[in-house]
Amino acid sequence: MESNHHRDQKQRNLLITTLLNFIISAIEIAGGFLSGSLALLSDALHNLSDAFAVLIAYIAGVISNKQPDHRMTFGFKRAEILAALFNALILIAVTIYLFYAAYQRLREPAPVTGSVMFFTAVIGLLANVAAVIILRKDAGKNMNVRAAYLHLLGDSLSSVAVIAGSILIYFFKLYWIDPVVTMIVGVYILKHAWMILREAVDILMQSGPRDIRLADLCRELESIPAIDNVHHVHLWNLTDQQIHFEGHVDLAENLSVEQTGAIRKQMERILWEKFRISHLTVQFEYRSCDDKRVVHVERREEKGERRKERGERRNKLYME
Repeated sequence: MESNHHRDQKQRNLLITTLLNFIISAIEIAGGFLSGSLALLSDALHNLSDAFAVLIAYIAGVISNKQPDHRMTFGFKRAEILAALFNALILIAVTIYLFYAAYQRLREPAPVTGSVMFFTAVIGLLANVAAVIILRKDAGKNMNVRAAYLHLLGDSLSSVAVIAGSILIYFFKLYWIDPVVTMIVGVYILKHAWMILREAVDILMQSGPRDIRLADLCRELESIPAIDNVHHVHLWNLTDQQIHFEGHVDLAENLSVEQTGAIRKQMERILWEKFRISHLTVQFEYRSCDDKRVVHVERREEKGERRKERGERRNKLYME
């Protein structure tokens, strides 16, 4: 679990990178207009979107630290997943717009001042590299920070491409390089934004981790001598770091509640050591559940009965 010190350090790093990005954006917007460079303006626009992305990540991190209450019993940790989703969508939208602007510039190339483009991009690169270094440590531990980190990494690569383009423009007047650089960087950013978007949607849809097979998991639990069968299983990510498991466990013998406590501890150890599952909810049974499928799928007649019950409840409320 994340310590308070590490959480505070992570939030402080996000705040520092937010300030850096607003400064970079202001410099590059000015340089883009002075030089006439679309690539530099696209880099500035990316940086500006990154500044807001990191700011959103910071705010989401603060919200996620709030304690659970009687209504939000899981707490507010998914605020960071929502922020990652929002940031990925913004990044995709901005990149698509830049593709369109680059296409228009390819059709009608415009002169660009290579020297201004070069020095502005160098300043942007140095600031972006500093921000990437600040967030690198936490990028592998938190999806929200990783989204912000990829924003900044993409901008660092964008700055490198803009610098290379500015050199070619300055010496050879190859103005078409400017929109081409914009498109190359855009492809890289779209790829990583899509990965974050997919992961965030998986978590919000309560999907299980892609690297865990339910059949393997149940087999491991059923290796405990006291367990005959594991069924009606639910596996999902609460956040990108917390995995929850719940299921029905059919016992080989009719054991007391006290005896099932030891079985639960064995299950917790297996789930943590082999699958990194940190939260377990289990319903112990003994010859009481007819459906032994791993994933319970409601039958058509059961759905019909539920609809009928809901209709009767509505009618009763209406009559009252």
